[in-house]
Amino acid sequence: MKGIAYLIGAGPGDPGLFTLKGKACVEAADVVIYDYLADEELLGWAPSDAELIYAGKQAGNHALTQDEINALLVNRVAAGHVVARLKGGDPLVFGRGGEEAMALRAAGLAFEIVPGVTSAIAAPAYAGIPVTQRAMATSFAVVTGHEDPTKETTGVNWKHIACGADTLTFVMGLGNLPDIAARLQEYGRDAATPAAVVRWGTKPEQQTVVGTLATIAQEVERAGLKPPGLLIVGDVVGLRPQLNWFEEKPLFGARVVVTRARKQAGALSRLLRQQGAYVMSVPAIRTVATDNHAEQDAVLHNLAPFDWVLFTSVNTVEYFAEALVRNGLDMRALAGKTVMAVGKKTAAGLAKAGIVADSVPANASAEGMLAVLEGVPMKGRKVLLPRAAEARELLPDTLREAGAEVTVLPVYRTEPELRGGHGERLAAALREGTVDVVTFTSASTVRNIVAMLGDDASLLRNVQLIAIGDITAAELHAYGLQEDGIAEEATIEALAEAVAVAYRKESDV
Repeated sequence: MKGIAYLIGAGPGDPGLFTLKGKACVEAADVVIYDYLADEELLGWAPSDAELIYAGKQAGNHALTQDEINALLVNRVAAGHVVARLKGGDPLVFGRGGEEAMALRAAGLAFEIVPGVTSAIAAPAYAGIPVTQRAMATSFAVVTGHEDPTKETTGVNWKHIACGADTLTFVMGLGNLPDIAARLQEYGRDAATPAAVVRWGTKPEQQTVVGTLATIAQEVERAGLKPPGLLIVGDVVGLRPQLNWFEEKPLFGARVVVTRARKQAGALSRLLRQQGAYVMSVPAIRTVATDNHAEQDAVLHNLAPFDWVLFTSVNTVEYFAEALVRNGLDMRALAGKTVMAVGKKTAAGLAKAGIVADSVPANASAEGMLAVLEGVPMKGRKVLLPRAAEARELLPDTLREAGAEVTVLPVYRTEPELRGGHGERLAAALREGTVDVVTFTSASTVRNIVAMLGDDASLLRNVQLIAIGDITAAELHAYGLQEDGIAEEATIEALAEAVAVAYRKESDV
């Protein structure tokens, strides 16, 4: 197999600004090499068996040097791998993508460049600052701010840059801010020109400081802003009071931990980010297919006797469908059977697979399913219950007591997510006070997060805990923890709303 490297612009931070082509490349990758500025959600699109390699570079802290990154790319592509190289912003706008492409070309290897949204435009937009504006700014320039001010010569043509464009944006300029401001004034830019610094532009932890060219360095120091940050200089900064939109969202500034499996975390993360939250993904579980193929095959080739098939999760639908395909079947094998989905999401999963659920309880739980079945004669009925290997016995036990013949068919299991050092990362964030809310989407996420934290589990008492339902809340109680909110129904949308309600309540105190 011939290898190839995709040099992909990961965008400025908001994963919603990632391109469709970039997503397709990540989904096809054998290896993902990602930078400090690439959002973790992008990694969730990689195949489960893809090799994930961190190659981030921060000021004074490089995981890999640029030469080492070049060599790594050449090594993996030469070995025949498809490599997705995620670079913050656009790979060719101060991203050193050209160097990586030239290293691959010199080795005779294939590559493609996938442009991304550069922070030079996106960060000002998320701060309510347009880089151009009719009758105010008809030109803009993007300049590197990452130069050593003690150098005898500079790569920046300050004489022409200072007044050569209406709006100036300096990428990676926070460390050299006083020198940049001084140089611009030295070469003719008015000291009263409005200026702003945007830190972590487009991300929920975005911070914006406004001043003038004469005062911006002092304002940033007073605010305690640290890299990464973008400097904008020009009259357009004055439009921020009218155009600021992102920082006014209801969850802006809230730091929320999502504990769902990496593959499933995206939906909740997006809902929270839409309301302005900063999302930290700490996958507590992962789902894998069970290996009881003989048991599955025997049931799936003898579906005719079953009257009811009950699906208790979206995962069940997906793994059940995979088992059918493995046996040369599809969802048509359920023709003539009464199908129940535990809730709206599971029903949507069935619809996607070609099955319209005959029944969807209002209460998305085993109790809700039993409430619907309470008035249905079950004596002698044959019920198929595909599910996780470990689950509550309430549903099958109650149906058997009602006279039904229940076949429980494990099609997947959940495992603690032990890869990636997530427990240490969460513990550090809790100790540093950089977490406001932790969400739990099942009892197993509670158990696994507590196990991950070990002696640090008591730190969970210092933050808000939001549970998707009563069962999950009860699991918190078992560990001496108290929830601050419970979703009104067992859906991701209701969970996101519960986070918003609890956070607003805390903010109003």
